[in-house]
Amino acid sequence: MAPATTITTTPAPIRFLLSFDDGPAAASSGNSTVRILETLAQNGQQPGIKAVFFTQTRAWHGGGTDVGRALIRREHDDGHLVALHSATTFHSNHRFMSGQALDESMQDGVADLLAITGVPPSLVRPPFWAYNADTLLTYHAYGLQMLLTDLNANDGKIYGINWSWHKRANMLKHLAETRVRWAAGRMPEVDGATPVVVTFHDVNTYTARHLEEYLEILVDVARELDVPLAARPFYDNREELERAALASTVADAASRPQLPGFWNWLWQ
Repeated sequence: MAPATTITTTPAPIRFLLSFDDGPAAASSGNSTVRILETLAQNGQQPGIKAVFFTQTRAWHGGGTDVGRALIRREHDDGHLVALHSATTFHSNHRFMSGQALDESMQDGVADLLAITGVPPSLVRPPFWAYNADTLLTYHAYGLQMLLTDLNANDGKIYGINWSWHKRANMLKHLAETRVRWAAGRMPEVDGATPVVVTFHDVNTYTARHLEEYLEILVDVARELDVPLAARPFYDNREELERAALASTVADAASRPQLPGFWNWLWQ
């Protein structure tokens, strides 16, 4: 009798899918969104990185201004993927909005991005990561798929303390948790790579100043954890980026994916 053969499948190498929430910034000088766009284009890790920008199209201090709308257009023109975060004046929680208010917000947001970029958005990320079955149904009604995250930079504070002394430790912890799912084959494979979604906030000036350092940290912690990286560890093509993002979205509310840190306890 021939000996039994064990077939093992190694998961595809990972590729970091960068995403930015809450922008664009509207500052006339020292604009954090501008600096992030410049760093993505020119950096020591991989020039020409493309990212997903989850925009607030009607924020009073951002997308609702002339500067903000021009930056949304620039994000698209630079080859990034423009997506929807909110279309309200403030960072409104979708779970706490009435069905009619959320419906109108989605309609406004899709129309805003279509008018600015010429293409309707395919992705949405709820403010505060807060969603339920009803919000997910509303997103789907407008052709939007919800993308959460695997790694979170924890850089969401933009008032008061907006820096981090634990950038590397935080990324190491989150990637170690993600590595378990990757090793078990529980993550999607797209175009020969496993997308790992990373979330930042482009309205955070600290993030803008330290983005290149964050890129170095991501590559370094992957190597420390012995997680193989794709030949180009960051996405640099909008079509590939969108395919990877769509494959990583939440299909239904019953799936209950892990949310980052405190938010998992709050909403789950």
